[in-house]
Amino acid sequence: MHIAIIGCGQLSRMMALAGIPMGIDFSFVAAGNEDTRCVDGLGKIITWQANQSIDALYQNLGKPTVVTAERELVDIDLLQGLQQHCSVHPNPAAFSACQHRYREKQLLDDLGIACTPYIYGQTAASSAEVLSLPLVVKACSGGYDGKNQWVLNSEQAVLDYDSTATNTDRLCEQWIPFDKEVSQVSVRHNNGEVLHYPLTENQHSNGILRQSIAPATNVSPAIVELARQSISKIMHSLDYVGVLAMECFVVGEQLLVNELAPRVHNSGHWTQTGSVSQFANHIRAIAGMPLGSTDTNNMVGMVNLIGIQKPAFDVLTENTTLHWYNKTVRAGRKLGHINVVANSLDDLTTQMQILQKQMMALEVDG
Repeated sequence: MHIAIIGCGQLSRMMALAGIPMGIDFSFVAAGNEDTRCVDGLGKIITWQANQSIDALYQNLGKPTVVTAERELVDIDLLQGLQQHCSVHPNPAAFSACQHRYREKQLLDDLGIACTPYIYGQTAASSAEVLSLPLVVKACSGGYDGKNQWVLNSEQAVLDYDSTATNTDRLCEQWIPFDKEVSQVSVRHNNGEVLHYPLTENQHSNGILRQSIAPATNVSPAIVELARQSISKIMHSLDYVGVLAMECFVVGEQLLVNELAPRVHNSGHWTQTGSVSQFANHIRAIAGMPLGSTDTNNMVGMVNLIGIQKPAFDVLTENTTLHWYNKTVRAGRKLGHINVVANSLDDLTTQMQILQKQMMALEVDG
């Protein structure tokens, strides 16, 4: 079998590294200026831009059986064009819904899934008359790791934002004083079977994920079940095939969906150590293979390596694994991660705190 992946970053790298031992061949679609070093040596890389032939791209990729993607901001016309030649998973409709924040909110509203309160396409001032301060303003497309997002804490901040803002394709959301940030990573087979990884607890700094632990701690069984029911409803409604991530806020016994990601996800990297990985299960799902187990018997954590100069060999212990992405070093950039397995939450927390301090001391300045 041959799978083509749109994108040449670390998620493509890890999908290919999971699929190659299964006997799957890979090729990759690169944008015109995209750095391809993450996937160098893992398969043919074809550069494509929107004005070029999709038919020729399919041929140059080696006539893949299935096409998938490592990011949600994918040209829908490209996906639909490739769909004339082979399977595309997740399907173009799923990418379209998830790559624009308002369409994503509409999907959740239509399915009766609670999300953060929002107003679309209005000024911050008019939104503040309905939603209380603080507000979070988010561009509807192009935002990730906290980019293209603004937190407005005061009336003056609202006025200042409106006086300079040029993008009207935006959401104003209510700031949520959450108890926890969690994500549900699940996988759906093309036969409709859905398996769920344990709910994952996440910690962010300046919009960038710093670490994850699974299973999430001090979360009620009702919240866990609600997360599974919600993501299943989303996947079935979209006829989704592959891994989907659903990022949420826990507020008391309420679960509010914040964002969806139609792909393997940073908060699921711990699965490389804790179970059959999200990368392997994504490949299994889109290739029509039986899904692997999503259970784990241990506490598992993941620490992102952000803006460090080289692989952190010196910090490895007998219960950690290092994953290095082979990317150009830049301040604030995710360059790798370390997974940690422990028998107890206390042991996991202690080791991850030590790792965080060691990694932050190695970060390059912006």
